[in-house]
Order: sequence, then C-alpha cells, then structure tokens
Amino acid sequence: MSSGRTELAWFKSSYSGSDGDSCVEVAIAEQAVLVRDAKDVSRQPFAVDRECWSHFVRFASEH
Repeated sequence: MSSGRTELAWFKSSYSGSDGDSCVEVAIAEQAVLVRDAKDVSRQPFAVDRECWSHFVRFASEH
C-alpha cells in the first residue's frame, strides 16, 4: 500500500482450515470490502461494494 494510507486489518473466515492452503482474506475499508488470496498477499486485492458484500455473506450463510 502506498504511504499515507491506514494499514488494513486482514482476517480469514472462521470456516478456513488451519492449513491455510485455500483461503481468502478480507479487510473492511471505508468504501469497500477488499478480498485477497491468503497464499499470495503480494497480489492486488479486489474490491467489493460493502452492500454487495453484505448480500453475499447473508446468502452464503443461508446455504
């Protein structure tokens, strides 16, 4: 990240295994939810609108 930006707090799902071999990490930013590959954190994360992320999580938790 560029200087001057606040460091993000990345976390994994509670459903992720302890091996960490197929996980994504998520960070909540002011305007979006950022998602990245836990195995390759050097790659640029992708951003998801916060409202869309909420809908996705709600859908996933119901199925």
